[in-house]
Amino acid sequence: MSGKDRFVVDVNNVTKQFEGVKAVTDASFTIKKGECFGLLGPNGAGKSTLIRMLYGASARSGGAMNVLGFDPQTNGRDLRRRIGVVTQEDALDEAMSVVENMRMYASFLGLPKQIAKERITELLEFLSLSHKADAPIMSLSGGMKRRLVFVRALLSDPELLILDEPTTGLDPAVRQLIWDKIEAFKRRGKTVLLTTHYMDEAEFLCDRLVILDNGSIKMHGAPRALIAEHCPGFVALWAKEYASPDLNEDEDKGAVPSNRRMEKRTLSELAEALAKEPIQPAVIRPSNLEDVFLKVTGRELSGNA
Repeated sequence: MSGKDRFVVDVNNVTKQFEGVKAVTDASFTIKKGECFGLLGPNGAGKSTLIRMLYGASARSGGAMNVLGFDPQTNGRDLRRRIGVVTQEDALDEAMSVVENMRMYASFLGLPKQIAKERITELLEFLSLSHKADAPIMSLSGGMKRRLVFVRALLSDPELLILDEPTTGLDPAVRQLIWDKIEAFKRRGKTVLLTTHYMDEAEFLCDRLVILDNGSIKMHGAPRALIAEHCPGFVALWAKEYASPDLNEDEDKGAVPSNRRMEKRTLSELAEALAKEPIQPAVIRPSNLEDVFLKVTGRELSGNA
């Protein structure tokens, strides 16, 4: 496999405008077969808009897209038979049971009844939902509904799994379960496209990623390589109440203090600098992708997500 054949997704200078306002500007990237590729950025950065264009739910204003050999804008129906999508909304029929929801979706996919039955049984087991097969959707917890959306996305045995902020609002245990299932899907040689504003999620799952801000791609690369290039070393963070020596004066002016931070390449350099500080930091940790985002864009990722 060589050249463009290696790419499951090929995006070239894609732009999306809404009433003259650019939501995505000249986005270009490729996704290789078998990797997990991340789209990171705060709310409003253009992640979901880009995702919707990739599976044909929204038309682009300019540029070119190729997903599994299809142009999503002209061959969306053919493409959707070969991909699975986990959107931000669960969109499950509350009046039906778990199995009834999955059977209905399998019929939309055109799966033969016996194959559908086998896949539903297998995937409910895979996502630890077998015990809820006959339960009504309205009785499920938020985490269970999210896992069921994964079952639905995997029914067609897709080549590409598109995940639009799949773990937002979930507790840590459910997040970890979903991470494990994404890794298992990838080990089968499948490809994953993930949008998230959780930095730990991106570092754990993604082989490569791009970071968007205000509709533009600011950087791309492997997570650890981006950290090493843009923000190597260690970070110290002070709580907001210790961010400014003139805090009371700032508050009188209506200012909202942010965390004070200090970055150093080595722990010894950081220790030497901290020895001069009257108040010690609340946290000392290795730098991460959120530090990279802050350094490049001038604003914290999680604070705007």
